[in-house]
Order: sequence, then C-alpha cells, then structure tokens
Amino acid sequence: MNSIKLKFLHNLILGWRRFLGIFLLLTSLLFVDMHSALADINNDRYDGNIFVVYAGNGSLVPPKVTLGQALAAHKPTLLAFYVDDSSDCKEYAVVISRVQESYGREVEIIPVTVDGIVPKKTYSTTEPGYYYSGGVPQVVVFNKSGQVVLNKKGQVPYEQIDDKFREVFDLLPRNKSVQLKRRSFNEFNSELTQ
Repeated sequence: MNSIKLKFLHNLILGWRRFLGIFLLLTSLLFVDMHSALADINNDRYDGNIFVVYAGNGSLVPPKVTLGQALAAHKPTLLAFYVDDSSDCKEYAVVISRVQESYGREVEIIPVTVDGIVPKKTYSTTEPGYYYSGGVPQVVVFNKSGQVVLNKKGQVPYEQIDDKFREVFDLLPRNKSVQLKRRSFNEFNSELTQ
C-alpha cells in the first residue's frame, strides 16, 4: 500500500514539475522582445534593404552596371543615393521603383548606398561620390551624353523625374500624352473567358 502512495506522490510531483516548466516557458515568451522582427517605415532603424522591404523590388540591388559603364554605353541613367536606416529613404524607395517600372528597359537605375561610398579627396566623374552632395535621398539624372539634367536632394516627386526623362527621350509632356493604365489580372482573365 505504501508503494502505491509513493508512486502516486511521485507522479503528482512530476506532473507539477512539468506544469511549472511549461508555465515558466510560456510566461518567459511574453517578455521576449518581438519588436525587432517588425519593419517600420516611420523610424530610422535598419530593417533590411529598403528596396526589398518597402518597395517590394529586389531587382534594383545590387545595380546591374556601374555608373562608368552606363555613361560609356551612352544610356540615360538615374543615380539614387540612399541609406537603409532613414525613414525618408524608406518612403522614397517606392518612387525609385516606380521610375524603374516606367523606364527600366531604357534607363540604367543605379541605387547607391551612401555608406558604401569610400571617402576620398577627389572622385572622377564616373564615380558616384563625385555627384553626392551630403544628403539623402538624392537623385541625379543623366542624359544620353552623360550630362546631369537633374540633381536634387530630398523626396523628389516622381513627376519631376518623369519630366526630365520625357525631355531626354523627346516624349510628349505628361499633360499632352495618354495616361497609361495597367490591366489587372481579373480584367485579363475575364477577357479570356468571354
């Protein structure tokens, strides 16, 4: 009879140990800081590459060509200076992605992280550091002959960049051209079923 009582007490103690262990584990999970796994556009904290996280466009980084290669090929080019831990740059990543959507086949888009510019006394005109003026975001647009047609700091609206590329490509101004619209997948599918 004593052995049955001892087994019962032993099992009861083991049950309480398991319960207490699970309870302590779950309670400690409540105090773990999960905030670091969440990306936030409204702060200056590093959350990853801004084009991947905030613009949903990982094709911009790393750039396909260097500035020197783009200028040598006589292709219009957009330099976009940024840092990954700036709320202004995080917001502006969408504009650069939109430029790529409109002009990506004809224009070289070169995002340059300012942290990657090696400090030197002088830069050549084929190096991004030559055009960097000390603030982010910064946009520099080159025409086909390599001349700067736009160099602005801050959140330059898409329309200003679009206007410069329209001049470079000799396109109609936005107010005289047709507004292009993307077809949604549903419209495309409904046409196939009719």
